Amino acid sequence: MKIIYLITGSGGSFYCGNCYRDMLYVRAIRRVPGISASAIPLYLPPDKSNTETGFDDKVFFGAISMYIREKVNIFRNMPSFLDKFFDMSPFLKLAAKLSGTTRTEGLEELTLNMIEGDNAFKPAEVKRLVKYIEASGKPDIIHLSNALILGLARQLKKHMDVKVVCSLLNEDDWIDDMVEPFKSKAWKLIAREAEYVDRFVSPSSYYKDMFIGKTGISGDNIDIVPLGFDPEGYNAEIKGPHPPALGYFSRVNEHNGFDKIIDAFIIMKDKNTVPDLTLNVCGGFTGDDKLFISSQIQKIRSSGYQKSVKIFPEFQGNKKAEFFSTVDVISVPVRKYDGYGLYILEANIAGVPVVQPATGAFPEIIAATGGGITYEPDTSESLAEALTKILTDKNLREDLSKKGYAGVRSELSLGNMSKGLETLYNKTIKG
Repeated sequence: MKIIYLITGSGGSFYCGNCYRDMLYVRAIRRVPGISASAIPLYLPPDKSNTETGFDDKVFFGAISMYIREKVNIFRNMPSFLDKFFDMSPFLKLAAKLSGTTRTEGLEELTLNMIEGDNAFKPAEVKRLVKYIEASGKPDIIHLSNALILGLARQLKKHMDVKVVCSLLNEDDWIDDMVEPFKSKAWKLIAREAEYVDRFVSPSSYYKDMFIGKTGISGDNIDIVPLGFDPEGYNAEIKGPHPPALGYFSRVNEHNGFDKIIDAFIIMKDKNTVPDLTLNVCGGFTGDDKLFISSQIQKIRSSGYQKSVKIFPEFQGNKKAEFFSTVDVISVPVRKYDGYGLYILEANIAGVPVVQPATGAFPEIIAATGGGITYEPDTSESLAEALTKILTDKNLREDLSKKGYAGVRSELSLGNMSKGLETLYNKTIKG
């Protein structure tokens, strides 16, 4: 069986949970005998960790050319040589760092066009993609990375006799930030284009139910395959002496609640509930996040705790492992309900317990790993109390650390995800 993944990249400027999930899918399915898999990036190039995993370096439907077509009338039918020029890697990597590539404002029409497909995915570019895919032999399944590019399913099926699988995760983060009538139109278009997808795959029961509620589809063809994490390279070792440390590991922005953890940190420092407490931050950001981050830095300075905050600029490979070795607990108190949260698995497999709001899929994941606690109501005060509970109770912290490390290995391992994906793909082929 041959699988081709079509994956929307982030450019590698911040920790992208969806991008990392896609890399794990490829890594997991390649473990299954008789199945070959490769990945082709769309929109923006993948980060370094993905290219090292075998992702193609060729980008289709580049972000710059798609944006120019949408915004500048004279470029609606630009020749292919201009597409190739704008899609050169240096330009796309620069675009990924600039403001506007990770927010909906100004991109509502383009989003609808990508879901619907006919206008965003030009026939010539679709044919070029099909030719590129078929050059190494026709695949049995094409796996789309999210429902925001559902329009490709119908376009590809016009040219190829192929089954289509589509991942589900975080579409609501993008769509629900859109103003009306675009938001309602987006969910209606997804429901319409869903008929061209053979099967969907959700990482959690929560997100499956949410997607059904938003689109109104039956959900009969939505499978749940929990994301798994490869423990290789991670060890739940006893950390060397260091001040008590609270960690934040994700893209540093308002959506992920960075200001909430700052507020909780300040509350804890003011009360001195955990003497010498530090806050270690890792995950990167985009141009859109700079103003927000500046306001949080000013808040810390006004409180006088700037010397207790450490920023880790790198979030991949050894630098990521180094970050986890410096913290005792992490929290990513997202504002919107999250459909998964790979950072939970990343922390647990490194022996670090987590504290998350009791929202979205967090109770589901933490129940599976046993490596953390949830809190409610979702306020900075409640977060500060939960963090204090773990940081001041060594026995609890060590217990959660051991349970989380073992829980990921037994319940949410890459091996288990391999079996889940194999079952999904076999079901897809059989129809």
